[in-house]
Amino acid sequence: MRLTEYQRLIRDEFGTQKAGWVSHSHVVSRLGDTPDNLIERGVDPGKVWEGLCDDFEVPQVRRLGNDVQDGQAPVGREYTRRT
Repeated sequence: MRLTEYQRLIRDEFGTQKAGWVSHSHVVSRLGDTPDNLIERGVDPGKVWEGLCDDFEVPQVRRLGNDVQDGQAPVGREYTRRT
C-alpha cells in the first residue's frame, strides 16, 4: 500500500485531527509500536492499517475507506473505542 493511500484511509476512518493522534500515539498491538514509527522504520503501510483496523475493530466494509463523491473530500467519522 502506498503511504498516500494509508493517509487517506486513516483520515476517512478517524477524521483529520484524530488520525494524527492515532498515528503518533496509539501502539498497534500486533506490531508493537506507533504507526508513525512503524512506517518510518519501513513497515508496509498496509500492514500498519490492518493492525489499526484490528485494534479499533473497524468493520470490513469501512476498511477500504470512503468513496469520494462530487469532488469533495470525505469527512471523518466519530469513533469511540470499545474496551
